[in-house]
Amino acid sequence: MQYGFLIDHRRCIGCHACTVACKSENEVPVGNFRTWVKYVESGKFPEVKRSFGVLRCNHCTNAPCVTICPVTALDKRKDGIVDIDKDACIGCRACMQACPYDAIHLNEDSGNVEKCHFCAHRVEVGLEPACVVVCPEQAIVPGDLHDPNSKIARMTKEFATEVRRPEQNTGPNVHYLGHDPDILKPGVAARPSMYLWSDRPPHKLEDWPDRADVAPKNHVRVVLDAGHRVEWGFAVALYLVTKGVAAGAALLAPFLAALGVGGFAQAYLPELIALAFTGITTFLLVEDLTRPMKFLTLLTRPNMKSWLVKGAWILIGFSTLTSAILALRWFGMDELADTLRYVNLPFAALAAAYTAFLFKQCEGRDLWQGPLLLPQLLGQAVFLGAAAFVPFVDRLSTLAWIGWCGFFVHVLVALLEWKLPHESANARQAAGFLTRVKLATLPAFVLGLLLVAAGQLGAHFVPQVAFVLAFAGLLLHEHAFVRAGQLPPLS
Repeated sequence: MQYGFLIDHRRCIGCHACTVACKSENEVPVGNFRTWVKYVESGKFPEVKRSFGVLRCNHCTNAPCVTICPVTALDKRKDGIVDIDKDACIGCRACMQACPYDAIHLNEDSGNVEKCHFCAHRVEVGLEPACVVVCPEQAIVPGDLHDPNSKIARMTKEFATEVRRPEQNTGPNVHYLGHDPDILKPGVAARPSMYLWSDRPPHKLEDWPDRADVAPKNHVRVVLDAGHRVEWGFAVALYLVTKGVAAGAALLAPFLAALGVGGFAQAYLPELIALAFTGITTFLLVEDLTRPMKFLTLLTRPNMKSWLVKGAWILIGFSTLTSAILALRWFGMDELADTLRYVNLPFAALAAAYTAFLFKQCEGRDLWQGPLLLPQLLGQAVFLGAAAFVPFVDRLSTLAWIGWCGFFVHVLVALLEWKLPHESANARQAAGFLTRVKLATLPAFVLGLLLVAAGQLGAHFVPQVAFVLAFAGLLLHEHAFVRAGQLPPLS
């Protein structure tokens, strides 16, 4: 069984009755929408045509929001409806990154996410969804797509219907009939600063990329649409960098003696740095939740398919081993502590790299799906770890050159991200936005040179400056990367 909708745009008059009914039935806050009507105009005066698009959750067969939710707040029911347990939601907004249709919004009053749930409370007692009942033209056809005798199944078989963004392979179950093709393709229509009755919502004000392969069609423009915020911001970028420092320190720890680091810096500093920056990382992750007091739900009702949960367990294992190394060192068991550093290596590597697998689950952000993110995160960790130890090494130290190699990997991947072809329109659009802010990575070039110079010249103040610049440069880059992935429209 699979409930779904068919939106018949041969009948739709763009009256917004479905939006109003949905808001009234489900108490949707002002500024948020579970279903909304998008207006697109094409042509030049006086030959102008206006088209409507009714947009909402697609109740996907392979729903990526269900996979990524760390606390099983989202669920694919037996009847095919993707429903949400609002009380369980911790407000991580990962589902919003996973949804390729911008169909999930954050209720800022309660801190939980919400979406169309097919009016499940009505369906369960034999009633139709509120939007269906109120539509004056019967343009919204609900039903079981798996029942060949249902009206919706007959219509999808009889007519050439279309779904939104089929290339995402999510199996969307909202079909469209008689629509303008430009309605369903995000980025095809220009988005002026002024909409039909108001300014455009002020959430993504960056100018559209001036790349030829993502240019909107001539004389096609969106004149009304819902606004969608950038939900993951500076805190996520900072978490990527602090996690890189912690992982990098542990990755280099077993080899510090051979690299010319001795004394306290070799014995205790790697684990102290790792624990301190892992603590900062954990704080950032919790602080960024809209319901931070529910953080422990990750452990009490975990969704083990989610890389948010897997990442939490990796950080717990990494912190536990790191603490054990410190304890062994404190009690004079240096040989056992040194051995445990090698055991900690895979945990350190996973701590640095698991975000690549988490971003892979963010099906709505094609820029984050590339295969190069994994080596880039590992390169950043090596670079940041080396930068942390440069003040404690001798002149011309090999450690400085190891850090430079990690930096080179980061820069190479960043350049490839701009230049390599991207398969989807969403990825090309995001890469265009990223190109507009590529100057953010210039500090990384400066800090890399300072890092090498610090090792060569043996200056006392340059290494500290290099580490600060390393942190700042990579933070700027990560912020640009995280934001750019969220700027292309999904609806």
